[in-house]
Amino acid sequence: MTKTICFTNNKGGSGKSTVCANLGYELSKAGKKVLLIDGDMQLNLTLSFFDREEAFAFVQSGNSLYSAVREKKSVKEYIVNTPYANLDIVPSSTLLSQIEYELFTMMQREYALKKCLESVKTSGEYDYILIDAPPTLGTWVINILCASDKIIIPVEASPWGLFGLANMFDFLEQISEVTKVEVLGVLITKVDERKNYYRQTRESLLGLDDIKVFDTCIHVDSAVEWAQDNSMPVGAYKKNSRCAKEFVKFAEEVIENVNR
Repeated sequence: MTKTICFTNNKGGSGKSTVCANLGYELSKAGKKVLLIDGDMQLNLTLSFFDREEAFAFVQSGNSLYSAVREKKSVKEYIVNTPYANLDIVPSSTLLSQIEYELFTMMQREYALKKCLESVKTSGEYDYILIDAPPTLGTWVINILCASDKIIIPVEASPWGLFGLANMFDFLEQISEVTKVEVLGVLITKVDERKNYYRQTRESLLGLDDIKVFDTCIHVDSAVEWAQDNSMPVGAYKKNSRCAKEFVKFAEEVIENVNR
């Protein structure tokens, strides 16, 4: 069965797009068929695989997630092949800034995205659908959560990394009547061993009831920035880098835990 996982945190800078892109790449390298959905108007997930000119060409042509939701069409019509085998994407658009207004006029607005994904999900063509969500808690994020089976929450190992996490869990509780999405786990990102923030962050997270903290963590690594500058996953840019190896381990953890 196709598993749909979204990456969400209402705090910006947690590394959602980076984790989504690199997990998708490593899952595809492991032989899984993966569809990425860029649900953030900043286009960071799209830019992880295409340069700016190509990304904005998708926007101008209307080949984007925004068009699918606005026109109430299957995302299948908007799927783009990435340069990597087994890895496709539905690009984002800067017009997603208008999506809250567009949803306001729709019936059953919480399920607009779910309906757009339905034919792709039921076809079983993909093993995983990974959705990158914006750092907000509005109707559009509710759509993404309603379309998902599981959530992965990236949390930055910094003094402000845990800021707003309680709001995230409160939000999930508030919308429990419209979605039964489950938290697959929390991934600690941007770890710097020279600082104590990783230990403090991990201890705080382990103190939360019934929340899994992934064994893998993602360190600060310049290879990630260089890979992003070249619109590539870090595993394709520099497969022997520390971060690339961590994303391989993270993919293994996700595969192991997603069906539990």
